[in-house]
Amino acid sequence: MEFSIKQGSPEKLKSGCVVVGVFDGGKLSRAAQALDKAAKHALSDLIARGDMSGKAASTLLLHKLPGVLSERVLLVGLGKASELNNKTSLEILSATFKALNATPAKDATLFIVDEGVGKDAAWVIKQAVFNAAEQAFRADGMKSKPAKPATLKSITFASLEKPVAALKTAVEQAAATAHGMELTKTLGNLPGNICTPSYLAAKALALGKAHTGIKTTVLDEKTMQKLGMGSLLSVTRGSEQPAKLITMEYYGAAKTQKPIVLVGKGITFDTGGISLKPGAEMDEMKYDMCGAASVLGTLQAIAEMGLKLNVVGVIPTCENMPGGRATKPGDIVTSMSGQTIEILNTDAEGRLILCDALTYSKKFNPDTVIDIATLTGACVIALGHVASGMFSNEDKLAGELIAAGEQSHDRVWQLPLWEDYQPLLDSNFADMANIGGRAGGTITAACFLARFTKDYRWAHLDIAGTAWKSGKEKGATGRPVPLLTQYLINRTASK
Repeated sequence: MEFSIKQGSPEKLKSGCVVVGVFDGGKLSRAAQALDKAAKHALSDLIARGDMSGKAASTLLLHKLPGVLSERVLLVGLGKASELNNKTSLEILSATFKALNATPAKDATLFIVDEGVGKDAAWVIKQAVFNAAEQAFRADGMKSKPAKPATLKSITFASLEKPVAALKTAVEQAAATAHGMELTKTLGNLPGNICTPSYLAAKALALGKAHTGIKTTVLDEKTMQKLGMGSLLSVTRGSEQPAKLITMEYYGAAKTQKPIVLVGKGITFDTGGISLKPGAEMDEMKYDMCGAASVLGTLQAIAEMGLKLNVVGVIPTCENMPGGRATKPGDIVTSMSGQTIEILNTDAEGRLILCDALTYSKKFNPDTVIDIATLTGACVIALGHVASGMFSNEDKLAGELIAAGEQSHDRVWQLPLWEDYQPLLDSNFADMANIGGRAGGTITAACFLARFTKDYRWAHLDIAGTAWKSGKEKGATGRPVPLLTQYLINRTASK
């Protein structure tokens, strides 16, 4: 889907559908007033007859209005400006694109982004891009007869005044982010028999070829063994699929600038290993690589933007399977850091691959390291499916991520990383255990990772509740690509 922005008057722009807003009580927005005048007050007559009240997220489709060049006109209710909030804004945008996608229109011109739909036009544009892309996304590529692709191919955001440069930038950045989310969702939805560690490595190499600014390297198990990654390799022992450690280096700034490292958990299928999961909904464990997918999506997005920043993606990826060679509860392994780990539960495997990847990340002399992982079911219990859990060893970094989450509407909630929780990981036989019991499971998982991140500023994102949806709407969400790209955009601006 293509997105653009320009100045114009709604009656003079030719498109498949022009969209204008109507406020509560039937008050026409400025763009709607221009249309009404050109159409000899046809809109006013409709409102007077009660066909459109302006209730938030209501829509009314009109055809061939006199004096209007567009084939269709879509009236969208904006509600009361005084009662508008983010939730209402998103409902309005969702209703708008649902109505547009129900028409044969191939392109549409929207005059609603700067007239009371949100707190500012740039925010509304970004959310409109994400919403349009989400409704156009198809996850049925592996069906013998996939559904027809969305008819709507082009969206123009229009304004009666000349759009400022910041809005043009907002459109470009949102479009790039949406493309990154599409990659993340596509990878997340693939089954484990296709999206293997080798498949992810191939996708990363292809991404490097598609964007000359990305250098991709893939380490095999033999190399990881030489590096001492005993924790990561312990997870893959029961699998026939070889583990990979993928790095993607994007240098948009001088090489002397310290990079931001994104570490994504890439368990392409998680059975739980010897600590086998229950069978119900185990199919959703194909989503246990969504952290890795979000790193790939974010790297693609910032490369498309040409962001003036250095970013490195590190993806440890493998399967967690039972088998004769699989790691057993009670086994002790040595991590790359030299710290030993007693594995009390093989289903707490994400932290075992992440800890070696976090140690490996030190080689890039990072400014900041952020790991992204579908790590704990406890995070879903704590925060549901609205916010991702967030931990950090620096309050400034935590604040930056919270702010980026608010800007992108891909929000996080900070949880404590207090030393009081660390004794829960004590082991009689090793430096630490890989679990700390049921109480505070999300926190003790983060505390485990914190033991490997003392040399740099670090944040951990637990996306177990936000990376995918279950039930009728089952599918990957593309989160937290909007959060990560907004954070990186903000960091670029701060430079």
